[in-house]
Amino acid sequence: MAGWNLWHGCRKVSEGCLNCYVYRMDSNFGTDASVVKKTSAFDLPLRKKKNGEYVIPSGETVFTCFTSDFFIQEADEWRKEAWQIIKNRQDLHFMIITKRIERFYESLPEDWENGYKNVTIGCTVENNRQAHRRLGIFLNAPIVNREIVCSPLLEEIDLWSYLDERIKRVTVGGESGENARVCDFQWILNMYEQCREKHIPFSYYQTGARLKKDGTVYRIPRKFQHRQAEKAALQYGFDNI
Repeated sequence: MAGWNLWHGCRKVSEGCLNCYVYRMDSNFGTDASVVKKTSAFDLPLRKKKNGEYVIPSGETVFTCFTSDFFIQEADEWRKEAWQIIKNRQDLHFMIITKRIERFYESLPEDWENGYKNVTIGCTVENNRQAHRRLGIFLNAPIVNREIVCSPLLEEIDLWSYLDERIKRVTVGGESGENARVCDFQWILNMYEQCREKHIPFSYYQTGARLKKDGTVYRIPRKFQHRQAEKAALQYGFDNI
């Protein structure tokens, strides 16, 4: 998977933002993570090597704008150009995760219609309050590929009424960092079963730093959080995607 940060910096908008890793990262360098700036990598997908090949080769999934939010208001003036770059690289698949699905229509390209096939929009919901607030908007927006991203998971979320053929997958993960809030493994299991019953692909990709299981809270170092989640074997339906 390739990474493409068009702009950097974000503003906290909901409970899931409390311990944002971008703020944590920027504080180490003495910079203000709330200031949104266009980056020097803005045109990265269009860049080529000396031999004429693209820097990001054909077939890659591009994790887009992961140190900001693609739909943040400060980036409205840059977004149309960003969409044009995405359109020009139909051989790549762009993964865009947002906490601002209510701003989806801002600076949307005129030829969007029902969505670009090479784009997946992931709507982040960290608790039931945000699921109720965001997922209705998300399901009714013109998007070809939709993913619900429950991260950082702060409570068990009732996704039942939102799980239908419009959702390509659900991914779930706990919170990382020194001040991470507890993620209960039972929440994960229950959400996994919701997806299985609705035949929606599910992936538990990260334990988080504090995982509660069978009444005990475990501290899990960052380097083991993905590996421990994989060992739980809570992957469902990916062969059918």
